[in-house]
Formats: sequence, structure tokens, C-alpha cells
Amino acid sequence: MSGGTGASIQGRGITKIFGKGEDAHHALGPIDLDIKPGEFVSLIGPSGCGKSTTMLLVAGLEKASAGVIEIDGTPLTAPLSEVGIVFQDHLLLEFRNAIRNVMLQQEIRRLDKKIMRARADLLFAKLGLTGTENRYPWQLSGGMRQRVSIARALVHEPTMLLMDEPFGALDAISRTQIRHDLEMLWLETRKTVLFITHSIEEAVGLSDRVLVMSNSPGRIVDDIRIDLPRPRPAHLGDYPDFAQYAQRVYGTFEKLGVYRFK
Repeated sequence: MSGGTGASIQGRGITKIFGKGEDAHHALGPIDLDIKPGEFVSLIGPSGCGKSTTMLLVAGLEKASAGVIEIDGTPLTAPLSEVGIVFQDHLLLEFRNAIRNVMLQQEIRRLDKKIMRARADLLFAKLGLTGTENRYPWQLSGGMRQRVSIARALVHEPTMLLMDEPFGALDAISRTQIRHDLEMLWLETRKTVLFITHSIEEAVGLSDRVLVMSNSPGRIVDDIRIDLPRPRPAHLGDYPDFAQYAQRVYGTFEKLGVYRFK
């Protein structure tokens, strides 16, 4: 599946404070971001550290309390349109079958129906969904529903894909397969991906870089470049270096007091 190159994401001093006065909650930052076009970057950190808030700020769905975010060098002042978003909940419309859920992008954006349907069919094939086009969400497994959600996020060929715990509700077998399918799609299209996760295995297994965040207010305390061959195997333990990357994240969390193993 073809598509344009990914967008760059830069951020300087990004901060988010919810509320005012005594009720104010400093949720995030300040943090800096420097994500190059086509990079796959994961944010990992403890619950409540501001990972999802960061994603919403990058999408333009939340406004930063301080700092600047730029997409391809242009300051972000409104919600992005050239973006695909996948949440932990698939958010499919129950009264639409699978293909009509994906084609919702065509209707909303008023894009060419024939071209969009061809893209949708190709995504269904690459995501192992062929034959499910006319099934409704309640007729699909959890893994299939999330695959449809990914197809919906990619069918309009955005330059950026934002994913917030997209595999969090799936069983281990489904997570392994869908992780592989996502990597193969990314290798082909090279969209810029910001991937939010609690899973060290997912972060290391999918990413070019892993950004480790502290407890709230979240700050980026480590930036780990993952130098492993692609595509990566289902069993990441096949790479001796995987354990070293994982241990670096665990070690950072121990220093932060997220883990208390001793």
C-alpha cells in the first residue's frame, strides 16, 4: 500500500496543566519531542504520567498550557486532519458493518469512493480481514475489531498514526500477531507513528526509539534507540540485545520507584 512520507513532530517545553488555582493538576512536562518523518516512536511510563495527554496534544485535540508543537515545521494551532488515531477501545459503530466503518473516512472527508474502497480492500487483505467486510462489530473477535479500527485510521493515507494502548484489551496471541501485522504495514508505508503503551515488549519490539516517562507530572527521562533488525520475530528473546533494552527500561522504572523489586 503506497502513501506519502511521514510527518515530523517537534515539541519544545510542552506542558499541560488541568484546572486552575488550588484545583490545578500539573499532568505533563515540560517535555521536548523530536520525531523524524517515518520514525516509529513509543512512549512508555507509569499510569497517569501523561502519555495519552501527549498524544492528544500532538493531535491538536488538547491545547498545551505552555510550549510549542510543530508538525512538519508548522506550529500546531488546530486539530490535525492528516492523522489516523487508534484507541484501546475500537470505537466502531455497531450499526455499520466492517467495511462501512472503514469507509466512514470517505464519507466524512468527501474523498473519491472508488479509490478509498480499493485502499480499504487492500488494508483488509494485509490485516487478515478478508471475508469480514459485511460482518458487524458484534460478529467480530476483539482482535478483528481492532484490526478494523487500524484500517479505518489508515485508509485515507495519513502522514501520522497515533496509537493509544491499541492492543491493551487483546489476548497475548492476538497481540503478537497484530503487532507483526502493524510492523509490516509500517515498513511498507513509513508513516510516522507515536505509540502509547504500558508494555515494554511492545515498545522495544515495534519501535525505532522508546521514550521513557517519569511519574506525574510526566517528563521524558530516557530516550532509547532500538537497533534490532526488521522485521522482528514473534519471540523477541531470539535477539540477545532485546533483554538489554528491556532491562534498561526496567532499571529506569526502578530508579523512579515505579517498580520495587528489592
